[in-house]
Amino acid sequence: MIPNTEDYLIEDFEVEVQPSKVHKAILDDEIVMGFTDELDAVKQAIYFILNTERYNYVIYTASYGIELSDLYGEHSSYVCPELERRIKEALLQDDRILDVNSFEFEISNKDTVITNFVVETVFGNLEFEKVVNI
Repeated sequence: MIPNTEDYLIEDFEVEVQPSKVHKAILDDEIVMGFTDELDAVKQAIYFILNTERYNYVIYTASYGIELSDLYGEHSSYVCPELERRIKEALLQDDRILDVNSFEFEISNKDTVITNFVVETVFGNLEFEKVVNI
């Protein structure tokens, strides 16, 4: 006899959002102490994503981090749009991040690009800066 699953598959399911509570990294003192949640947790996640070179660490999946090492030595006219694309790609892997926009680029000393941008999250907006040596 084949079981009847029609009624079972029609049932409504509720999706429950889990808290984003994580250990709090105090970057200035290089220690981990306590916990953080919501906007501070997302801010910390963004920091770690943008400071982890993708594919360099076996512990992380292939979708975690950002690729920056191949931008060294490239011209700023290539680096700026590519950096925007890569930052968006890296950060949008996190489901708490809705959009990354308002990119502004400043080229200093012909070997450094300073990027300012806004990250829209489910908890609010954050302004970030990323410095890349080229």
